[in-house]
Amino acid sequence: MLMSGAAMADPGDVILEVTGRIADGPAALDRAMLQTLPSVTITTSTVVTDGVHAFSGVLMRDLLDSLDAQGDQVMAIALNEYAVDIPMSDFYDYDVIIASAMDGKALTRDDKGPLWIVYPRDDHEALQDIRYDYRWVWQLSRLDVR
Repeated sequence: MLMSGAAMADPGDVILEVTGRIADGPAALDRAMLQTLPSVTITTSTVVTDGVHAFSGVLMRDLLDSLDAQGDQVMAIALNEYAVDIPMSDFYDYDVIIASAMDGKALTRDDKGPLWIVYPRDDHEALQDIRYDYRWVWQLSRLDVR
């Protein structure tokens, strides 16, 4: 698991809250906690940026597994309260990441950060469907496992 007991960062440093069906109750994670998981990079285009970019972060399935998440879907919620339900199967069928950097630069709130759910859209024709585009939550702040 990511942390023993409830994972809690200093409130001022929290960049992601995870609630719902996870072991040991809600988790409040900072950048350092996320960096304890293996980092991956995927290269893909997006519908909101020009060209192809390299996104670095952690696999969503690694994060959820580290928290012993049990559920069928995850509600992803952005800083502006945009929310979308994502089937848990997406994270096991595809290498979906929670990106914290694009092209080697840390994502900021001014540029879709600090966290952005990114799908490897160029690797799978199925992911080029609009229903997946809605699941690319930028300025991700919360996950609720259901």
